[in-house]
Amino acid sequence: MEASQQVAERVRAIVAPIVRALGLALVEVTCSGQGSKTLVRVFIDKPGGVQLADCEQVHQSLGHALDVEDPIPHTYTLEVSSPGLDRPFRSREDYQRSIQKKVRIKLARPWHGEWRLLGQLVEVEGTGISLLVKEGRREKIVRVPWEDLAETRREVEF
Repeated sequence: MEASQQVAERVRAIVAPIVRALGLALVEVTCSGQGSKTLVRVFIDKPGGVQLADCEQVHQSLGHALDVEDPIPHTYTLEVSSPGLDRPFRSREDYQRSIQKKVRIKLARPWHGEWRLLGQLVEVEGTGISLLVKEGRREKIVRVPWEDLAETRREVEF
């Protein structure tokens, strides 16, 4: 495992219980750079969206915890933010948080000649997901196994 990934995993172990205690979901932790130019990014989410106050609270709580645990032996920059609406899904929790939302999927193999699907995410199961898609004037449920999902993103609607 790469050094930055090891640091990210150590930070994740510290961050996860803090974020959970604050009623938020930990989406991702990334580390990049080296030495004093190390950047630690923590992405959080919650139903209804993340507010600036949520980011501030996590930043302050996490800053103290990282000072105590000291997983990074040099100075670094810590950023806490929302992952953004249209980011790619990375975990089943991302799918769970998006039930009843519109999603756009790139498939690993075609489904009825299509490489992409657009629909409302209606269910997340152990074997895959179910989408409500429109075919002409009709709607139907399409089940997509996990192994057929290449990339999934929320469809931002205005």
